[in-house]
Amino acid sequence: MYVGYESTSDLVSRKRPEHSIPGIVLASASLVVMPLLSRAKKKIGSSLSSAAMRADAKQSDFCVYLSVILLIGLLLNAGLNWWWTDPVAALIMVPIIAKEGIDGIKAKTCC
Repeated sequence: MYVGYESTSDLVSRKRPEHSIPGIVLASASLVVMPLLSRAKKKIGSSLSSAAMRADAKQSDFCVYLSVILLIGLLLNAGLNWWWTDPVAALIMVPIIAKEGIDGIKAKTCC
């Protein structure tokens, strides 16, 4: 809810975010590391027949999706000075974050 509120507020007030080179580096690193981590977790989950490890691998996949959205917003903001892409990227993330949060509260498994 906070992410949605802040992003909407930033869009309405036309608040320009700062460019974030560390954010771009971190999101890029996540795009390299998280798929490898997810693949390893899936392999271990299968070999151990562990639903928990397979669910953890699924969470790593969600991290990849969020990192892609984040990186696009950061790159467009830094490269083209499209300030609005940062809050729009955050708004795109809101349903994904909300679904995961609700599923976690309900203790709903993904696998």
